[in-house]
Amino acid sequence: MGKATGFLDYERKNAKVEEPLERIRHFNEFRTPLTLEEQQKQGARCMECGVPFCQNGGMLAGMASGCPLHNLVPETNDLVYSGNWKQAYERLAKTHCFPEFTSRVCPALCEAACTCNLHGKPVATKENERAIIEHAYESGWVQPQPPKVRTGKKVAVIGSGPSGLATALQLNRRGHSVTVFERKDRIGGLLRYGIPNMKLDKKVLDRRIKLMEEEGVVFKTGVDVGKDITAEELKKQFDRIVLACGASNPRDINVPGRDSNNIFFAVDYLGSVTKSLLDSNLKDGKFVSAKGKHVLVIGGGDTGNDCVGTAIRLGAKSVTQLEMMPKPSVERTPNNPWPEWPRVLKTDYGQEEAIAVFGHDPRVYQTTVKEFIKDKNGNVKKAVIVKLESKKDEKSGRMMMVPVEGSEETIDAQLVLIAAGFLGSQKYVTDAFQTALNPRTNVLTAEGGYETSVPGVFTAGDMHRGQSLVVWAIQEGRQAAKAVDQSLMGYTNL
Repeated sequence: MGKATGFLDYERKNAKVEEPLERIRHFNEFRTPLTLEEQQKQGARCMECGVPFCQNGGMLAGMASGCPLHNLVPETNDLVYSGNWKQAYERLAKTHCFPEFTSRVCPALCEAACTCNLHGKPVATKENERAIIEHAYESGWVQPQPPKVRTGKKVAVIGSGPSGLATALQLNRRGHSVTVFERKDRIGGLLRYGIPNMKLDKKVLDRRIKLMEEEGVVFKTGVDVGKDITAEELKKQFDRIVLACGASNPRDINVPGRDSNNIFFAVDYLGSVTKSLLDSNLKDGKFVSAKGKHVLVIGGGDTGNDCVGTAIRLGAKSVTQLEMMPKPSVERTPNNPWPEWPRVLKTDYGQEEAIAVFGHDPRVYQTTVKEFIKDKNGNVKKAVIVKLESKKDEKSGRMMMVPVEGSEETIDAQLVLIAAGFLGSQKYVTDAFQTALNPRTNVLTAEGGYETSVPGVFTAGDMHRGQSLVVWAIQEGRQAAKAVDQSLMGYTNL
């Protein structure tokens, strides 16, 4: 242990964040990292616990506690403290394919499970991770790692989100020849078109993709498997196939007036803005505009927050965000003890920006939409919203959120963004491969396995486990690669 009293000697210090009214003028990342010397003090705050919950990644009360990748957190923190940056990078790379992604977009499950979180502020593990990988890039330590020997086996990965990229990276380094198919015009999946640029600069993504190409991974964009190429054709060309297409079916809001114009699913909205930003810096106008409009975001979570932040940058007149569930407690409640994931109120960057611009939090809790009202041209102009309360369903016995009679209210809404989550995999893909599904329409595998009901066809990521975090997608990709390698070679050293 480097500094036994580090957590007492140093206060937690985060990266400098640009003020909300300044950062809404652009779509760039707005956090300025600490200097390496300052970051070393943050590494000193880690106590290197005898039982490090931060790297456990197990499930407690139905939620993950600690890092699903089982990153060697106390070891890397200690190496940061001692200034052994190259060794810290090498240690981190043992368990993690893409720390440059998670250090920007992960909610930091490691920090929630940090022992310092019991009575103070957790170790800044997420920013330590970002400092490690960015310093490694700057120092030239992150180099292509093409395999010295090829196995002669060919693997197709369908989907280029975090799970597909992790699968491809691992299998390619093992020596298999990997081709990644992506239906969009650019590689990255959710990382590209589901996460705004101010949260994950696409140059960071392009940097990693270039490295993977230099290692020998082949990327094919604009190929929609199941439409442009059949499953049978792929089976003939490749020894194994990995389905990593995400949970791409957005949950809809089926109420009167849903057929109004200017109602979009969140990912379609975010994707249109990012694509226009990358193509022309928004000059082509080929995106869903929020300028001068009253914007209604339905749903909380990261995606709902991203919609709020993006709408504000595009000049929204107002933003309202509806959340079905009650407002969380500011502090942990007795039934949510450490090291469970804390079910507490979180105000993210988009909500911070809305408060700065409009003077109030955009979120309205225990509320949903009852009806959309059109204008004479068929465009949405208002929404009827209704309060919700928790009641036990007589048939199932479960607690349900149900409308409160007489609580209706009509608000302006000229652009509606549905960020209500996802329901599972898309039918045309699973039909093409004839894979069995579970009741939630995720691709079915044996418990703890990754091979589908179709021999030689595997799955990973949200398509397998349902809508989840980027860090879980990467872990799924790594584990699926291990299963594919075992299937091809009879053993695995991944």
